[in-house]
Amino acid sequence: MVSKRLSRLDGHRRKFLAVIDDTPECSRAVHYAGRRAKNSNGGLVLLYIIPDGDFQQWLGVEEIMRAEAREAAEAVMAKSAQTVRETIGIEPEIVIREGSAADEIQKMIEEDRDIAILVLAAGSAKDGPGPLVSMIAARTQAFAIPVTVLPDNLTNEDIDALC
Repeated sequence: MVSKRLSRLDGHRRKFLAVIDDTPECSRAVHYAGRRAKNSNGGLVLLYIIPDGDFQQWLGVEEIMRAEAREAAEAVMAKSAQTVRETIGIEPEIVIREGSAADEIQKMIEEDRDIAILVLAAGSAKDGPGPLVSMIAARTQAFAIPVTVLPDNLTNEDIDALC
């Protein structure tokens, strides 16, 4: 069941969701989502997902690995948030989760009903448009919100002109 978006009701504002990962195209998605959020007086949510299957070890080792992954995620998110603050001038919301990317994106959309648009950027690699875009394209069940996929040839200047 698709939950109703609340972003147009009084006391709410439309939010753009960008997923932070280690792909080169990620920064373009964040830039676009941030510009759209600023220009529409909305919000920006940055989501980092720690893959679920990375911690299948003995309990003590698992806890250390999980803590290290969390620490690395926090460092990446701090850097992304700082870039948004400096280049766009807005304060993003930071969310770090652990699990399957598709599941965690879906949960985030359901939990924060102000999120109205998921922004992704296609990569230019020979093996496809990137893991998130490929995952979205392969899903049999759509997300409850529109998904914007940026082409791989847009620069930040192009994005600024579009927003």
